[in-house]
Amino acid sequence: MAKKKDDERKVVAENRKARYSYAIDGTLEAGMMLLGSEVKALRAGKATIAESYAQVKDGEISLINAYIPEYGMANRFNHEPKRPRKLLVRKTEVKKLAAATQREGMTLIPLRVYFTPRGIAKIELGIAKGKKLHDKRETEKARDWARDKARLMRDKG
Repeated sequence: MAKKKDDERKVVAENRKARYSYAIDGTLEAGMMLLGSEVKALRAGKATIAESYAQVKDGEISLINAYIPEYGMANRFNHEPKRPRKLLVRKTEVKKLAAATQREGMTLIPLRVYFTPRGIAKIELGIAKGKKLHDKRETEKARDWARDKARLMRDKG
């Protein structure tokens, strides 16, 4: 039996608030250009991507405002915790993403950072549009109703 894709990945950081605050149209997997001390810090599992976003500029995508803490054992060879990091995506996909972000309200949001079974750091980006307050309320109502419906069905049957 084949394993599911999520079972193979070691998730390092997840942006749980993104699915609440944004309506995600599509996702994309991208590689990250990291320094050695950044990879070590990621393996320790202390990264934060909650306030970060991706930006298309000059035909490249970069991850802005992602926090990867300094690695203690790297002493003077350490990295800046919030430096912009280049994302590795094919040129055709960069063009598609640039066109998508030009539309009104669309943005690139990192959803999770993980390691593949081969040990390569990847990031999952979502092409998203910000939700208004009433949209968030509708989502919450639908989620609550689904939970209540499941509870009722479980109690009856």
